[in-house]
Amino acid sequence: MERIKLAIEKAKASRTDLLSPNSSSSHHPGDAGIFIEHDSPERDEDTPDDLGAVQYAQTAVVSMDPVHLERHRVVAHQKAHPASWAFDVLRTQVLQKMDESGWRTLAITSPSVESGKTVVAINLAISIAQQTNRTALLVDFDLRRPSVARSLGLNRPKSLNDFLDGHANLAEALVNPGIERFVVLPTNRPVNGASELLASAKVGKLIKDLRERYSDRIVIFDLPPVLAADDVMSVLPRVDCVLMVVGSGVSTQTEIEEAMNRLSKANLMGIVLNKDESPTQNAYY
Repeated sequence: MERIKLAIEKAKASRTDLLSPNSSSSHHPGDAGIFIEHDSPERDEDTPDDLGAVQYAQTAVVSMDPVHLERHRVVAHQKAHPASWAFDVLRTQVLQKMDESGWRTLAITSPSVESGKTVVAINLAISIAQQTNRTALLVDFDLRRPSVARSLGLNRPKSLNDFLDGHANLAEALVNPGIERFVVLPTNRPVNGASELLASAKVGKLIKDLRERYSDRIVIFDLPPVLAADDVMSVLPRVDCVLMVVGSGVSTQTEIEEAMNRLSKANLMGIVLNKDESPTQNAYY
């Protein structure tokens, strides 16, 4: 528990260096910190050209509603938005550590519900996709309470559900939500037996294929809260590293301590303190 206390104290003390957005308000983000600790699908996109542009050959491309995105605190695509820069700082720290370790798959979880993990996962993926030498794939692996599609306003007939049921190939389930180099694999409906499915050979093969298909791709998995069930523990051995989102005032000390214990065997990249109500100190911007 001392480890998480020190991390949170350091997050508040290092506002100018380590900042991550407050998902409780899209206009007035608080400070948060991340501490770096130590069937094969068809190709869904063409190779980016010298300018980083991507042409989608098989993946459906849809337009998103800016008002809906703002309402759900999806802001990383708006460079003028006051919260966008914080996700860029988080992105840079994450990519540096992943490149250093040769990691390409990242799981995002939280100790308990309402911590803002999905908001962080979406915005981080969008921010990564804005790097012209990267592509980002966001997978909704919160099979009990999927929310990525709802947060983005996606309403597609095919999703991860159909792929896992054998009723669609992966290309049919993927969608590009109108942002270059960003692809989403949504889950439309809750899944029975989520833990067993995440531990299955089919999901293992899917994760491996998504990781290895493109060398420039970072795959982000939005996972359930650690304490919700054993879903996270089922899938973490197949993922390179994990980022834990702690909502300020959301999780109890006991919940945070237990979550850290359950993640002890994983490559815990860092902790994001989210929903901090302290005023932003970034006067330069």
